[in-house]
Amino acid sequence: MNKMIKYGYLTVTASFLMLACNAGNTKHDQGQHTVLDSSVQEGFVAMLDSNTLKGWEGDSSYWRMESGILIGEIKADAEPLKNNTFLIWKGGEPGDFVLKSQFRISADGNSGINYRSERFTELPYALKGYQADIDGQHHYTGQNYEERNRTTLAYRGQQTEIPNPTAGESGASKGNAWSTLIVRDTLATAKELADAVKVGDWNEIEIVAKGNKLSHYINGKLISEVVDNDELHRKQKGLIGVQVHVGPPMKIEYKDMKIKMLD
Repeated sequence: MNKMIKYGYLTVTASFLMLACNAGNTKHDQGQHTVLDSSVQEGFVAMLDSNTLKGWEGDSSYWRMESGILIGEIKADAEPLKNNTFLIWKGGEPGDFVLKSQFRISADGNSGINYRSERFTELPYALKGYQADIDGQHHYTGQNYEERNRTTLAYRGQQTEIPNPTAGESGASKGNAWSTLIVRDTLATAKELADAVKVGDWNEIEIVAKGNKLSHYINGKLISEVVDNDELHRKQKGLIGVQVHVGPPMKIEYKDMKIKMLD
């Protein structure tokens, strides 16, 4: 190969590689949100900024961003937290959606992702509504717990129905669960539920809210599902937030959080 041909070949190759790299790094600004390139065809939108809490509202004593990771932490030398505190997303009040996120939690951690929620105005940064629970011992991770309302709507491994209240039975919280819930099916054995979570490591949580059906997945496995026919208490849309729960020193981390609207 002569030098002229060789030089031309290398120039074209270098140009092609440069274009390919630039294309892979492109991000498309859409107002307050950034569309994830790898998820454009899926319709997901990123919820987290790389290094700031932009787009969220909460107490920065407990929440911070570090290199794309959202961290909620109660430090050992900090004053004990008196009430659950939330970092609240300012991107709207979604109704039907799919939300995905990676999470990692310390052994003593207690957190969760609230959705279709409303502000509990008696306290700062407090929410009332559905929650995909997350805890460090993974006794509750993936269950559906309604914060400051009906309490547990489906434990891990349960597919439940919450019936519409009747004149004789409107429902009440008993033993930290809603009294009228009906278990329609069992989704997994205790071992299968335990095997679905990687202890001390990153896991993926997925929330699918569509109509009155609310499904929680951990690492692709359906962990709980609620069909909420309770017209008195259910919510069709609302705020999204992540929680730091009262208790001992703990740490919860979220990354790659994204949402796709279905309505």
